[in-house]
Amino acid sequence: MITSLCFASNNAHKLEEIQALLPPSIKLLSLADIGCHEELPETQDTLEGNARQKADYVRQHYGLACFADDTGLEVTALDGAPGVYSARYAGPQRLAADNVAKLLHELQGQADHSARFRTVISLALLDGSFHDFEGAVEGVITEEARGSNGFGYDPVFEPLEGGGRTMAEMSAAEKNQISHRARATMGLLAYLRNE
Repeated sequence: MITSLCFASNNAHKLEEIQALLPPSIKLLSLADIGCHEELPETQDTLEGNARQKADYVRQHYGLACFADDTGLEVTALDGAPGVYSARYAGPQRLAADNVAKLLHELQGQADHSARFRTVISLALLDGSFHDFEGAVEGVITEEARGSNGFGYDPVFEPLEGGGRTMAEMSAAEKNQISHRARATMGLLAYLRNE
Protein backbone atom coordinates (compact mmCIF):
# COMPACT_ATOMS: atom_id res chain seq x y z
CA MET A 1 0.00 0.00 0.00
CA ILE A 2 1.31 3.43 -0.93
CA THR A 3 1.40 5.70 2.11
CA SER A 4 3.12 8.71 0.60
CA LEU A 5 2.95 10.11 -2.88
CA CYS A 6 4.52 13.07 -4.55
CA PHE A 7 2.20 15.29 -6.54
CA ALA A 8 4.35 16.93 -9.22
CA SER A 9 3.10 20.43 -8.55
CA ASN A 10 3.66 23.47 -6.38
CA ASN A 11 0.31 24.98 -7.37
CA ALA A 12 -1.25 25.64 -3.96
CA HIS A 13 -4.78 25.54 -5.37
CA LYS A 14 -4.28 22.13 -6.97
CA LEU A 15 -2.56 20.75 -3.87
CA GLU A 16 -5.45 21.89 -1.65
CA GLU A 17 -8.06 20.42 -4.00
CA ILE A 18 -6.36 17.04 -4.22
CA GLN A 19 -5.33 16.78 -0.55
CA ALA A 20 -9.00 17.33 0.38
CA LEU A 21 -9.91 14.30 -1.74
CA LEU A 22 -7.20 11.93 -0.46
CA PRO A 23 -7.76 9.65 2.51
CA PRO A 24 -5.76 10.63 5.61
CA SER A 25 -3.67 7.44 5.26
CA ILE A 26 -1.89 8.87 2.20
CA LYS A 27 0.55 11.70 2.77
CA LEU A 28 0.72 14.08 -0.18
CA LEU A 29 4.13 15.62 -0.86
CA SER A 30 4.60 18.65 -3.08
CA LEU A 31 7.65 19.31 -5.22
CA ALA A 32 8.85 21.78 -2.56
CA ASP A 33 8.47 19.10 0.11
CA ILE A 34 10.92 16.82 -1.74
CA GLY A 35 13.35 19.63 -2.61
CA CYS A 36 12.52 19.72 -6.31
CA HIS A 37 12.82 23.34 -7.38
CA GLU A 38 13.60 22.92 -11.06
CA GLU A 39 11.03 23.41 -13.81
CA LEU A 40 9.59 20.03 -14.76
CA PRO A 41 9.67 19.17 -18.46
CA GLU A 42 6.36 19.72 -20.26
CA THR A 43 7.27 19.32 -23.91
CA GLN A 44 4.61 16.89 -25.11
CA ASP A 45 1.73 17.86 -27.39
CA THR A 46 -0.98 16.05 -25.40
CA LEU A 47 -2.27 16.29 -21.84
CA GLU A 48 -1.47 12.59 -21.37
CA GLY A 49 2.10 13.05 -22.58
CA ASN A 50 2.79 16.03 -20.33
CA ALA A 51 1.33 14.33 -17.23
CA ARG A 52 3.39 11.20 -17.82
CA GLN A 53 6.58 13.18 -18.55
CA LYS A 54 6.34 15.16 -15.30
CA ALA A 55 5.54 12.12 -13.13
CA ASP A 56 8.35 10.10 -14.66
CA TYR A 57 10.85 12.92 -14.15
CA VAL A 58 10.18 12.94 -10.40
CA ARG A 59 10.26 9.14 -10.20
CA GLN A 60 13.61 8.99 -12.01
CA HIS A 61 15.31 11.91 -10.25
CA TYR A 62 13.87 11.63 -6.72
CA GLY A 63 13.07 7.92 -6.39
CA LEU A 64 9.45 8.45 -5.36
CA ALA A 65 6.13 7.23 -6.63
CA CYS A 66 4.64 10.31 -8.18
CA PHE A 67 1.57 11.49 -9.98
CA ALA A 68 1.27 14.52 -12.18
CA ASP A 69 -1.65 16.10 -13.91
CA ASP A 70 -2.16 18.19 -16.95
CA THR A 71 -5.39 20.04 -17.57
CA GLY A 72 -6.73 21.72 -20.64
CA LEU A 73 -9.75 23.76 -21.52
CA GLU A 74 -11.07 22.49 -24.84
CA VAL A 75 -13.38 24.94 -26.62
CA THR A 76 -15.49 23.55 -29.45
CA ALA A 77 -15.56 26.70 -31.60
CA LEU A 78 -11.75 26.96 -31.35
CA ASP A 79 -11.19 23.36 -32.53
CA GLY A 80 -10.25 22.23 -29.02
CA ALA A 81 -7.96 25.17 -28.24
CA PRO A 82 -6.40 26.21 -25.96
CA GLY A 83 -6.13 22.52 -24.93
CA VAL A 84 -2.63 21.46 -23.92
CA TYR A 85 -1.56 25.12 -24.18
CA SER A 86 -4.19 26.40 -21.71
CA ALA A 87 -1.74 27.69 -19.09
CA ARG A 88 0.29 29.64 -21.67
CA TYR A 89 -2.48 30.50 -24.13
CA ALA A 90 -1.67 34.23 -24.05
CA GLY A 91 2.08 33.75 -23.73
CA PRO A 92 4.87 32.19 -21.67
CA GLN A 93 4.18 34.45 -18.67
CA ARG A 94 1.20 32.16 -17.84
CA LEU A 95 -1.06 34.91 -16.50
CA ALA A 96 -4.63 33.72 -15.95
CA ALA A 97 -6.16 37.14 -16.60
CA ASP A 98 -4.38 37.38 -19.97
CA ASN A 99 -5.46 33.85 -20.91
CA VAL A 100 -9.09 34.60 -20.06
CA ALA A 101 -9.00 37.90 -21.98
CA LYS A 102 -7.59 36.17 -25.06
CA LEU A 103 -10.19 33.40 -24.84
CA LEU A 104 -13.09 35.85 -24.59
CA HIS A 105 -11.67 37.84 -27.50
CA GLU A 106 -11.34 34.70 -29.65
CA LEU A 107 -14.96 33.76 -28.93
CA GLN A 108 -16.44 37.12 -29.88
CA GLY A 109 -19.00 36.56 -32.61
CA GLN A 110 -19.00 32.78 -32.14
CA ALA A 111 -22.43 31.25 -31.56
CA ASP A 112 -21.11 28.05 -29.99
CA HIS A 113 -19.55 28.59 -26.57
CA SER A 114 -19.53 24.91 -25.55
CA ALA A 115 -16.35 23.69 -23.91
CA ARG A 116 -14.99 21.12 -21.55
CA PHE A 117 -12.30 20.98 -18.94
CA ARG A 118 -10.26 17.79 -19.14
CA THR A 119 -7.66 16.54 -16.68
CA VAL A 120 -5.32 13.60 -17.13
CA ILE A 121 -3.45 12.24 -14.11
CA SER A 122 -0.52 9.92 -14.70
CA LEU A 123 0.83 7.85 -11.82
CA ALA A 124 4.44 6.69 -12.14
CA LEU A 125 5.26 3.81 -9.82
CA LEU A 126 8.71 2.80 -8.66
CA ASP A 127 8.62 -0.35 -10.81
CA GLY A 128 8.50 1.87 -13.91
CA SER A 129 4.81 1.30 -14.67
CA PHE A 130 2.31 4.05 -15.42
CA HIS A 131 -1.41 4.33 -14.77
CA ASP A 132 -3.47 7.12 -16.36
CA PHE A 133 -6.78 8.52 -15.13
CA GLU A 134 -9.01 11.05 -16.90
CA GLY A 135 -11.79 13.34 -15.78
CA ALA A 136 -13.86 15.83 -17.75
CA VAL A 137 -16.65 18.29 -17.14
CA GLU A 138 -18.79 19.77 -19.90
CA GLY A 139 -19.92 23.39 -19.91
CA VAL A 140 -19.97 26.71 -21.70
CA ILE A 141 -17.75 29.78 -21.76
CA THR A 142 -19.56 32.81 -20.37
CA GLU A 143 -19.53 36.27 -21.96
CA GLU A 144 -17.68 37.75 -18.98
CA ALA A 145 -15.85 36.64 -15.85
CA ARG A 146 -17.99 35.94 -12.77
CA GLY A 147 -16.90 34.93 -9.28
CA SER A 148 -13.73 35.17 -7.23
CA ASN A 149 -13.07 31.57 -6.17
CA GLY A 150 -10.94 29.07 -8.04
CA PHE A 151 -8.22 29.94 -10.53
CA GLY A 152 -7.37 29.92 -14.21
CA TYR A 153 -10.42 29.82 -16.45
CA ASP A 154 -12.85 29.14 -13.56
CA PRO A 155 -14.48 32.63 -13.76
CA VAL A 156 -15.60 32.07 -17.37
CA PHE A 157 -16.42 28.35 -17.29
CA GLU A 158 -20.02 27.49 -16.42
CA PRO A 159 -20.42 23.72 -16.01
CA LEU A 160 -23.66 22.21 -17.28
CA GLU A 161 -24.29 20.81 -13.80
CA GLY A 162 -23.37 24.03 -12.00
CA GLY A 163 -26.82 25.55 -11.64
CA GLY A 164 -25.98 28.52 -13.85
CA ARG A 165 -22.86 29.44 -11.88
CA THR A 166 -19.27 29.55 -13.03
CA MET A 167 -16.72 27.42 -11.23
CA ALA A 168 -15.44 30.63 -9.62
CA GLU A 169 -18.89 31.20 -8.11
CA MET A 170 -18.82 27.82 -6.35
CA SER A 171 -17.25 26.91 -3.04
CA ALA A 172 -14.26 24.57 -3.16
CA ALA A 173 -16.47 21.75 -1.83
CA GLU A 174 -19.07 22.33 -4.55
CA LYS A 175 -16.42 22.43 -7.24
CA ASN A 176 -14.86 19.20 -5.93
CA GLN A 177 -18.19 17.43 -6.44
CA ILE A 178 -18.11 17.96 -10.20
CA SER A 179 -14.66 19.09 -11.30
CA HIS A 180 -12.54 17.41 -13.94
CA ARG A 181 -9.63 17.17 -11.51
CA ALA A 182 -11.84 15.59 -8.86
CA ARG A 183 -13.10 13.01 -11.36
CA ALA A 184 -9.58 12.11 -12.48
CA THR A 185 -8.50 11.96 -8.83
CA MET A 186 -11.35 9.57 -8.05
CA GLY A 187 -9.93 7.21 -10.66
CA LEU A 188 -6.51 7.49 -9.02
CA LEU A 189 -7.99 6.91 -5.56
CA ALA A 190 -9.91 3.85 -6.72
CA TYR A 191 -6.68 2.43 -8.10
CA LEU A 192 -4.75 3.19 -4.88
CA ARG A 193 -7.43 1.55 -2.72
CA ASN A 194 -7.18 -1.64 -4.76
CA GLU A 195 -3.41 -1.85 -4.45
